[in-house]
Amino acid sequence: MSLDQELALEHSVHADHYVEIPSDSLAPAHTESCAYCGLESSQSVVKCGNCHKWFCNGKGKLGTSHIVIHMIQSKHNSVMLQESSPLGAETLECYNCEVKNVFTLGFVAAKQDLMVVLLCRMPCAHQRDINWATDDWQPLVDDRALLPWVAPFPSPEESANARDVLIDEVRQVEALWKLNKDVSLEEVVKNSEPRKLLPVLLRSQDGAIYHNSYIPLIEAETAAEKASTESQVWDLSSIEWSENSAGAHIAEFVLSPYESKNVHIYEGEEVKLHFRDIRSHDGETWTGQGTLILIPRPHKDRYTFRLKGGESPPQTSSGAGYSIEFLWLGVSHFRMMRAVRSFATNKTSTSAFIYHTILGHEVEPVEFSTPLPKSLSFPALTGLRPLNASQEAAVSAAIRKPFVLIQGPPGTGKSVTASAIVYHLSKMRQGKILVCAPLNVAVDHITGKLEDLGLSVVRVYSKKLEGFEGSTENSSLHSQAKKLLLRKMKNLLSKQEEGSTLATKDAAELKWKIAEIERKLIKQAQIVCCTCAGAMDVRLQKEVFRCVLIDESTQACEPEIMIPITKGAKQVILIGDHQQLGPVILDKGARKAGLSQSLFERMIALGQIPYRLEVQYRMHPALSEFPSNMFYEGALQNGVISFDREWPGSTFPWPVPSFPMMFWANYGKEEVSSLGLSYLNRVEAMNVEKIISRLFRDGVEPSQIGVITPYEGQRAYLTNFLQLNSLMSDKRSLYEEVEISSVDAFQGREKDFIILSCVRANDDGNIGFLRDTRRLNVAITRARYGLMILGNPRSLSRNKLWRSLLIHYRERGCLVEGPLENLQLSVVPLKEDSEHMSGPNFDNDLYIPDDVQSMVSYVPEFEHSMPQEPMAETYDDRLWPKLTSNQASRLDGDAVATHNVNHDRLGEDLHQPLKEFANVFSSALNI
Repeated sequence: MSLDQELALEHSVHADHYVEIPSDSLAPAHTESCAYCGLESSQSVVKCGNCHKWFCNGKGKLGTSHIVIHMIQSKHNSVMLQESSPLGAETLECYNCEVKNVFTLGFVAAKQDLMVVLLCRMPCAHQRDINWATDDWQPLVDDRALLPWVAPFPSPEESANARDVLIDEVRQVEALWKLNKDVSLEEVVKNSEPRKLLPVLLRSQDGAIYHNSYIPLIEAETAAEKASTESQVWDLSSIEWSENSAGAHIAEFVLSPYESKNVHIYEGEEVKLHFRDIRSHDGETWTGQGTLILIPRPHKDRYTFRLKGGESPPQTSSGAGYSIEFLWLGVSHFRMMRAVRSFATNKTSTSAFIYHTILGHEVEPVEFSTPLPKSLSFPALTGLRPLNASQEAAVSAAIRKPFVLIQGPPGTGKSVTASAIVYHLSKMRQGKILVCAPLNVAVDHITGKLEDLGLSVVRVYSKKLEGFEGSTENSSLHSQAKKLLLRKMKNLLSKQEEGSTLATKDAAELKWKIAEIERKLIKQAQIVCCTCAGAMDVRLQKEVFRCVLIDESTQACEPEIMIPITKGAKQVILIGDHQQLGPVILDKGARKAGLSQSLFERMIALGQIPYRLEVQYRMHPALSEFPSNMFYEGALQNGVISFDREWPGSTFPWPVPSFPMMFWANYGKEEVSSLGLSYLNRVEAMNVEKIISRLFRDGVEPSQIGVITPYEGQRAYLTNFLQLNSLMSDKRSLYEEVEISSVDAFQGREKDFIILSCVRANDDGNIGFLRDTRRLNVAITRARYGLMILGNPRSLSRNKLWRSLLIHYRERGCLVEGPLENLQLSVVPLKEDSEHMSGPNFDNDLYIPDDVQSMVSYVPEFEHSMPQEPMAETYDDRLWPKLTSNQASRLDGDAVATHNVNHDRLGEDLHQPLKEFANVFSSALNI
């Protein structure tokens, strides 16, 4: 008998009661085979409790067992063992609450018997029970596989007859299983043709080549996002129905317990609710579509849904049996395609100078003849401090030049600089100004800055977000038009917004009146603010904008940036920081081909030098030292001194009081989260709570504290851990107000104190999202007064960048371990770099496409991205003639052919294409 079998006999589990499995239960029964690799085994193969297909617990070449991969890809989570298993033919479930999610299940020993019991991680394993050793709870999924005493790993003999499986094949067959459950993986492999996406070029000879480079990438990303969105159907743990004053049906609900599902939606989104009467087993009995009118805040997971007029909720008081489906619209992707096509075919979409600059042609620099203002700072009445020298240089260049890049490192006042540019351009009356950013929150932020300067701004939201404007309500197009309506129309609009159904005639008249007022407001406006995708809103269709300013431009892919640029721009100002997070691209092929490279980065690779803002006003000088040296060549200056960032009466146990920072070595173990898509670390969560409690004692308010973690699993676990385990029970409500978010959610924001939970802790040197240099830069530059990093230095130090950070903290006496109240200098050895270890890259191949909130930005693998041909020929003047400002007119050419036909032109028109050189260069800039 093997050791695993002996362990199973001694520590066996049954879902309903403790049992001891007799040895004859290990007798072989019929053998099942894995739906992926075909491996046959009487014990290593287990059944998915949702779709009832069989999968083995072997990893093959994927680095993750096939049953775990299946559960992640399909979003299934229950497992049934075979009859021959030591545990019997049972579905694994929590002994206490009967939850069957294997990602949340673990085992603890019974104190009085030689037995173990299965408990879910939250909340059952947190309950104190005299019969169970809950402090020793261990998960059933470990090292990306089920524990071997639950389902043994295949023997070498069994594995020898199994076929090799690739992750792309797994994704394909999982997608097909949703339509046809009988499709086999062999059929998928046999019939699938590998998709070839050519990399984007650093330079394009003409608009046709530019168009044909980007359209396939946009299409691939469109398909990936559509599949991701349409697969988001989640069960609801509870739901409450009510009616508002207009008689509209309102539902409040939360998603499944202890995990937010990582859903990226906004107020105004259209969703569907489904109800299935579980008792009748008749399947789905009701579906209703409506609008999300309230979404969760950072520490709340509650949604509010308004049903469309004319539909009624199911006639039941039960809160069970509901699920929610998120609808995909794809408007932004279609607008990207239109913008790229307009750039290539429409001579009025941009000026000739902008056109050739974006294509990468060498154009003689030009400057506008408009005289500069006497002072580039703000008027004294605004109360804003004067611009520093680097900000003035950036503003001056933006006013004088037709194409400018402005790099804004953390805390250097990007928004202030952008506001100053728009302020002076508006006073100079040089034409309509379009101010954009990729995300609504960034647009709202700069709109607020412009309002504070006394400028008249029109903020254009998409139709689905009208009524949810928030802080920029006074500037929103919808609100301004609403104020100009006559009383009768205002009453009709109020009824409509509350969910009432208007008569056809009234609805048509209201729509016409609003559209007429909005047209007038837009025509009169000099400054319009919207998202990049919103620049192609039908209400802006006929508008031409001479000047386009795009804030946070490095967070958008190039085709998205082209949407506002193709509104007739003669002057383009891109503000961003390519050392911080870039755009999120779901499709792996499109990401590798360079779709996640921003226009800002490509322009730098072409030799454009950005105007860098060099004075940071956010961080304590001790906190800015490392990011300045590592990411900005030591060029960042401090606009604040240590005294400005001292917390009065602080008793926090900083290792070095003059350096309000520490890396607290935590040696907990990473665990797979409840969806299998992410990770959590319970030891780090416990210590995060201790830090927060200590800050509360110093009088720090919850709004001044931010907890950052790269993993959604840790965010969800921390949210609930703080509610259940806060040390200061009289201040439990304060813990709920502490914002816990991803790195991405904190970009562009700040808090007085930041706690960074790194989560990853393994022996393989796998640190996933933490490898991204830009993600680290954002995470450690959000704090004003103090920064606490919790992580495992043994795992993190294998990465070159993290080892540099750890050495920096050690040299300053801030790398510590032990209890919070008695921290000691850590002497843990910092291991050598293992970035090029052999073996499967589990994080890139499996987790990144699914854990969207923690999506790593595109950083190409340097050794695989080197150009294959000599680069010198690419700069041949015969291919790239230098154009004077007078000669910079459109290149004559035929209309753009469809991308399916002309992609082969790349080899004909460019003797030696650059291939991925742009990506290599941009990556090198980020080292």
